[in-house]
Amino acid sequence: MSEITKSDSGSVILHSKKIHASYGASEIVTHLIDMALIGIIIFFYESEVGLNIWLITLGYTIYMVWDAFNDPLVGYLTDRPFKFTKKWGRRFPWMMIAYIPWLISFLLIFTPPSSNNQWLLFGWLVFTLCLYDFLESIFTVNFFALYPDKFRDKDERVSVSAFIVYLGFFGIIGAFIIPGLVIKFGDIGSYFIMALVIVVICLVCLIFMIPGLRDDPESVEKYLAKFEKTETESFFKVLKEALRQKSFLVFLIMYICYQSLTALMTASLFYFVRYVLEGEAIVTVILMLAMLGGGAISVPLWMRYNKKTGDTRKVMLVGGIVMVCFASLMSAFTNLTFVVIITLLWGMGLGGYWVMYRVIFGEVIDESVVINEKRQEGTYNGVRIFFSRSAGVIQVVTIAVVHVFTGFDSNVSTQTDLALIGIRLHMGLIPAMIMLVGLLVFWKYYDITPSKAKELKDRIIVLGL
Repeated sequence: MSEITKSDSGSVILHSKKIHASYGASEIVTHLIDMALIGIIIFFYESEVGLNIWLITLGYTIYMVWDAFNDPLVGYLTDRPFKFTKKWGRRFPWMMIAYIPWLISFLLIFTPPSSNNQWLLFGWLVFTLCLYDFLESIFTVNFFALYPDKFRDKDERVSVSAFIVYLGFFGIIGAFIIPGLVIKFGDIGSYFIMALVIVVICLVCLIFMIPGLRDDPESVEKYLAKFEKTETESFFKVLKEALRQKSFLVFLIMYICYQSLTALMTASLFYFVRYVLEGEAIVTVILMLAMLGGGAISVPLWMRYNKKTGDTRKVMLVGGIVMVCFASLMSAFTNLTFVVIITLLWGMGLGGYWVMYRVIFGEVIDESVVINEKRQEGTYNGVRIFFSRSAGVIQVVTIAVVHVFTGFDSNVSTQTDLALIGIRLHMGLIPAMIMLVGLLVFWKYYDITPSKAKELKDRIIVLGL
């Protein structure tokens, strides 16, 4: 099969499975580096570095304020053409410019000063997180913006999403296998080695990612031709347009709740393994392999279910409900065997949700194109990423509040019964309840039906976008 073909209508570019896999390979990197950071950062700075949990919370808050300006602005700025756009594409150059500096900034987070000065450690945390976020935003905003622009056919979006899920699972598993194999509790240097191993893997992945990250020349030419006829609007006007779109707002609420669920459970895992299960870091590998197994088994089943129903909304809701049920059960068990089984079943729910949410977001972008008669994927992705970062604040504030009220003490190896209950709560029940709120909002207010999604695609063809 050729790398690029035309659909039956001749209006939509279709790509080979090789390109699907190449684009999906980028998800190995984004999940490997992001999930490793989310899963370890709070535990590392609180339990290993010795930074006060409230200073960590303050650092996250500053990071989020920075993010409030950074992500949407990056999206807005990269939505416009530059001198290199015609030759190199809209999204590809930005991703290549940011990639290696982004990896370096990840390393810096795990090289805090050898000092007991709380404010020095706090300053390092804030500086490295903000640098990391700026460079990550340049890459991820353009990576996600490329998806609805490059892959416009519904069936192709599902196919690409499946590659993303399978390859992304390897990223998530790597984010726990590598720390589990390398990290030694009490040895700060082992965390830097862990980060270095992850960076090397990401550099190798870059070779496979490049074909899938390139813009389609035909799409770039259409964009440039349309842009010349369109007046440039201010950033705040574009932001206002995005937030006025009902489907986008509903998606954002649901997505924030999903990110909060995964962020809280991920950040809780090392606490859960070390203090509740009383295991070594290697136990996180067992749990992540169980999640991978559940996801790998379930993805073909979810795709078949989606093909049968033709309703991505329904598939994502069912997957989300499965996640909520088994996340809740994580708070109920302390036996490793039962926890492994629950994690496997939770992974099966994640597989369904994960396959469909990108397809849903693609529909939201399609509606924005029809409403505004222009492509602004970068701005929409910038806003999406900004709001998803609020999940990080929910994550760290939840853990901080629970630890304070249950008497968690990072200076001792054995916690009180109340502190252990607190860890179990922010490992399962609390994130499950947050996710349930998002699913209820999505079920009640998301209004892009399968027939409406088809009408949007037909209208985009007429608009020549």
